[in-house]
Amino acid sequence: MKTITTEEALRQIYAKINGIKYAMLTSVGQDGLLRSRPIASTEAEQNGELWFFVYDDSDKANEVARHSQVNLSYSDNAGTHVSISGIARIVQDRQRMERLWNPLFRAWFPKALDEPGIALLCVTIEESEFWDTTSSKVGQLFQMAKSILTGSQANPAEHKEIKLGTATGNS
Repeated sequence: MKTITTEEALRQIYAKINGIKYAMLTSVGQDGLLRSRPIASTEAEQNGELWFFVYDDSDKANEVARHSQVNLSYSDNAGTHVSISGIARIVQDRQRMERLWNPLFRAWFPKALDEPGIALLCVTIEESEFWDTTSSKVGQLFQMAKSILTGSQANPAEHKEIKLGTATGNS
């Protein structure tokens, strides 16, 4: 396992999720079962935290108040898949909300930052894992054909695990 700096680890994570508009947030429900739902991404600040707008009395907010460990899953049509594990908390910070606000969020918060109960959900990244199959379709088909002909396992995707704190990367 190769040791990388925390800054390099975060750079790799943000490069993979940049431009993906929605994540699936998984939290632990009141009944102990895992619940996933889509959540709109904000512009990443690249400091090890990811920010999302929520209502402070929503199921998401109540779930992270009870159990702060969450997972965020990102996926795009090009073949990038990212899983991020982290610790979530609800934050009331008007200045940060102003900095992160996007007019498209009015679809969920019609009164914008004056919406009653508006808050931020902050996820501090602990570890991430990604799979990237963005190589050309021809390249992917070649890898699959090669594995069939040679009897070896296909590996058409780049795969990496990144643990922050220790900042180790595993390809």
